Amino acid sequence: MHAVHRSFPLFRSRRLRRTPALRALVREHSLSPDDLIWPIFVRAGEEMREPVASMPGVERLSVDLAVGAARHAQELGIPVIALFPYTDPAKKTEDCAEAWNPDNLVNRATRAIKDSVPDIAVMLDVALDPYNALGHDGLVRDGEVLNDETLEALRKQALGHAAAGADILGPSDMMDGRIRAIRSALEDEGFKHTAIMSYAAKYASAFYGPFRDAVGASGALKGDKKTYQMDPGNSDEALRLIAKDLSAGADMVMVKPGMPYLDICRRVKERFGAPTFAYQVSGEYAMIRAAAQNGWLDVDKAMTESLLAFKRAGCDGILTYFAPMVAEALG
Repeated sequence: MHAVHRSFPLFRSRRLRRTPALRALVREHSLSPDDLIWPIFVRAGEEMREPVASMPGVERLSVDLAVGAARHAQELGIPVIALFPYTDPAKKTEDCAEAWNPDNLVNRATRAIKDSVPDIAVMLDVALDPYNALGHDGLVRDGEVLNDETLEALRKQALGHAAAGADILGPSDMMDGRIRAIRSALEDEGFKHTAIMSYAAKYASAFYGPFRDAVGASGALKGDKKTYQMDPGNSDEALRLIAKDLSAGADMVMVKPGMPYLDICRRVKERFGAPTFAYQVSGEYAMIRAAAQNGWLDVDKAMTESLLAFKRAGCDGILTYFAPMVAEALG
């Protein structure tokens, strides 16, 4: 591409900013409901709504209400919902067996949603932290998060989710080798159409706190996750992980968190051209909502601008708790 250099007044950049119609005509990136994945927290009970204190506007929903949320998402044009469980502490164990229970919360919710709203896609997380008495994404022995032993648990969890009808699996555990292990298990058991969106570049971030509150993992976590999640100072490593996961059978890749890592989103999309997503995580959402509650930001403008930044950085879509709000705003 050859730049054409024109000096003022031949070139006036404000000419194409003068009216909404002109701005729309030359806009390079836009946002639509098709770009959104809505994360929803599921809890036990019936007709139960439970606010998440650290995430204003977000609630834990019982399965029946999650079905209603899925129907609402479809009406708004949101193509995918992602389900996360608030697990009864009594069901959290060190062997994490609830993760592959066919009747655990997210599997029940998936079946119910697919029965009532069959055309919406359901994404389920593959990681052990919602079911782990020690709060980690993998099995723990003597304070060490075990890699290879965790892979078998993740295989069983993935197969349970696929059998429940999940369209997309999102391995978020960051164990080495988990994409190949999960893809092999899906192929061996006949789930060849189940897609994998790998949390391939997931950083050990300070922005996850409200999410851990929402799934009830904050109090359980012993230590931190720095031995398996990425160091925030690393960029080239993210590209190596993306390459590995794509070669192992991932169909889509994700960068997490979102806005602090837009440079990673851009590098991933430019290098691989694969479907690339980002997760606007709980801490990012909570900051915008808290600032808006204090009158410091216009929430509608801030959420739209923040999500547009992901598209500008090269993302094909965004997981965001703002999904229903922004879909309604887009009309």
